[in-house]
Amino acid sequence: MNSINRSERLAAFFDLDGTLVPKPSLEWRFFAELRMRQAIPARNYFLWLLEAARLAPRGVNVVRHANKMYLRDVSVSGLGAEILGSGQSQTAAPQFFKAGVQRVAWHAAQGHAIVLVSGTLAPLARGAAVMLATKLAFRGMSGAIEVCGTELQERDGRWTGRTLREAMLGEAKAEKVRRFARERGVALERSYAYADSLSDRPMLEAVGRPVVVNPSPELQRIAQRSDWPILLWHEKKDLPHRAQATQRREQREIWENLG
Repeated sequence: MNSINRSERLAAFFDLDGTLVPKPSLEWRFFAELRMRQAIPARNYFLWLLEAARLAPRGVNVVRHANKMYLRDVSVSGLGAEILGSGQSQTAAPQFFKAGVQRVAWHAAQGHAIVLVSGTLAPLARGAAVMLATKLAFRGMSGAIEVCGTELQERDGRWTGRTLREAMLGEAKAEKVRRFARERGVALERSYAYADSLSDRPMLEAVGRPVVVNPSPELQRIAQRSDWPILLWHEKKDLPHRAQATQRREQREIWENLG
């Protein structure tokens, strides 16, 4: 039997939308902000539809994550960067689940690498990482939060509406997790992954300690069959009153087992 190298580092891989931050997604909020400021050229809506038709045979999730034509010719350093970098927009700024921040803080306290693996735009994911790191700093914890997001192609200071590589979705997430582990000496069989949707299943299966958060019905059924922990990080006001006590008890038990 192969012995486990205890010097290997552990990691916690977190999906963003629906897992650490409530929906609608960060990218949808960013799109809404751009649209409100009339920063999207009118022809981009037509180009988006054309690209959606081309990608449609590959599924709805591919259309949603790989089609960035609404960003064509939007300035990288102009309004788009202002919205992405300011953190002041109530529309675009992420609002984290409190329980999610607590869980990230627990991993940070254990010395685990924290990695955001999200299909959202990489600039949005990096902004979320900065805000999350700030929240940890207020708790006396330091250290960078790694980001794996969907990178955008640029030309002459403007986005082209296409991604640099494959959108961070499905198996691409799992491959990114495995590559990160190889490059950083992370023991995946003892590491964690947190996600909410069925498309995240490959990432969850890539680690030894998968956890589903606010799961879709399909992912919840898989978690129950696989005996994966299920956490609900919705704010209390969004839950039926009689479910709150049950949630607190179950999450306390799950956290104890995870630890």
